[in-house]
Amino acid sequence: MLIKTYGAAVQGIDAIVVTIEAVAEPGVSFNLVGMADTAVKESYQRVISALTQSGYKWPRRRMVVNLSPADVRKEGAAYDLPIAIGVLASCEQITPSVPLESFMIMGELSLDGSLLPIKGVLPMAIKARELGFKGMIVPVANVTEGAVVNNLEVYGMSSLREVVDFITGRSEAEPVSVNTREEFARASSVFDCDFSEVKGQEGVKRAFEVACAGGHNILMVGPPGAGKSMMAKRIPTILPPLTLAEALETTKIHSVAGKLKSGSRLMTQRPYRSPHHTISPVALVGGGSNPAPGEISLAHNGVLFLDEFPEFSRQVLEVMRQPLEDRHITIARAKYTIDYPAGFMLVASMNPCPCGFYNHPTKECLCTGAAVQKYLNRISGPLLDRIDLQVEIFPVPFEELASAREGEKSEAIKRRVICAREIQALRFAAERGIHSNAQMNSRLLRTYASIDSDSLETLREAMTRLDMSARAYDRILKVARTIADLEQATAILSAGGCAPTAETLREAITAPIRTHHLSEALSYRNLDRGNWGQTVSKLPF
Repeated sequence: MLIKTYGAAVQGIDAIVVTIEAVAEPGVSFNLVGMADTAVKESYQRVISALTQSGYKWPRRRMVVNLSPADVRKEGAAYDLPIAIGVLASCEQITPSVPLESFMIMGELSLDGSLLPIKGVLPMAIKARELGFKGMIVPVANVTEGAVVNNLEVYGMSSLREVVDFITGRSEAEPVSVNTREEFARASSVFDCDFSEVKGQEGVKRAFEVACAGGHNILMVGPPGAGKSMMAKRIPTILPPLTLAEALETTKIHSVAGKLKSGSRLMTQRPYRSPHHTISPVALVGGGSNPAPGEISLAHNGVLFLDEFPEFSRQVLEVMRQPLEDRHITIARAKYTIDYPAGFMLVASMNPCPCGFYNHPTKECLCTGAAVQKYLNRISGPLLDRIDLQVEIFPVPFEELASAREGEKSEAIKRRVICAREIQALRFAAERGIHSNAQMNSRLLRTYASIDSDSLETLREAMTRLDMSARAYDRILKVARTIADLEQATAILSAGGCAPTAETLREAITAPIRTHHLSEALSYRNLDRGNWGQTVSKLPF
């Protein structure tokens, strides 16, 4: 008897339906076909034990199990459950009372018949809804992850026996329901740190505000203990909250990578990833023998923080150049090509030299000029060009550290950032895939980041003095556009409170870039290679 059950295989961050065909024929053997990896082939032993422990018998028949389509590689142990159900039904040990073609079934079996959690349930659930499946049966540990998909009945089961009882009608089960929008709104703005806890460093805070408002990459250079890591951890507190579409996309990536905790639902906060500098290129960009998203994809729609930037290997840093421009990474191997999204905000920090005290206001640097230059040369010019804001950070004086005065709260900064992003969202409403100033192409730069003759002369002199590249020219204009948007956002919020109207936002779209906007943008490039250690007062404005 031929029985078909349905599961899914994950490719990239999307899923495709896999049909598990099981047929019982005369003879005594077991054959599993359909481009299965070792973990899938080992399901034979797990299924036999799970059936025995659940009160069933492995059939004394010739069993053939086919995983279709045969040209798609099947990986992992998640096919154990649909294989077991197919074997029981094909040899007529059970008679399903629910139509198996209406359910997607996935789960790993333990030897005692219990169900273990699996990866990629969210993209599977999205595909099941898309193709019109009535429901989905998954391990109970994954049920809330799949339940965030509306209009799909998701059942969480703890054992093979429980699944069989539900399929045969011996017991009833209720699908798990998650109010996605309510859950999303409740938990999207809960943080355990705040910028008000940072003493001093007003210039660096301003740079972070500009970076978050426009989605720009930022590099901090300063001595040990100046507060680089502490401030980087607070960047998510001033970023705009995830939209529901962004939250679903981000959760899909973490689901495929197996990074969601048991019982997790929708990711409601922007991811913050901080890999160690010993990370390998494959771990950073993704791929491997069993393809998985890397750190740059896990940071999609969030922040990738690289502490001790020059300590990362040259190969690791250089593989980021293409994702920083294209906002996605393509993993090409002999047998497959996979695209992972990589729209992250890069935040990096580094010491100014090997000893850490070059250009320090009070401590003497012990490094030679050649050592300082060699240390900086670990970061290539093309990569440095892709970092929009490069700021120096200095230790906070004792008087400010001991001050009881509280700094500006993250919520106040966040309101300005959100307003500036709303201006940009309206500006780029007709542009597909562009949501912030950092993503502007040359055509949009000519339209929205044009400058007057005085500003152009200031920019020409600065670029000549600092020996900047053409890419740096574009990025300076993007940052200047963001600074102008922030100025408009501050004025709008001061005049109209927390809810700017569409009319005031439209007026801000075409606000011109002034010389002081450009001057501030240039001040964030004073760490370019030929002018290392130069202070803001030496710049030509």
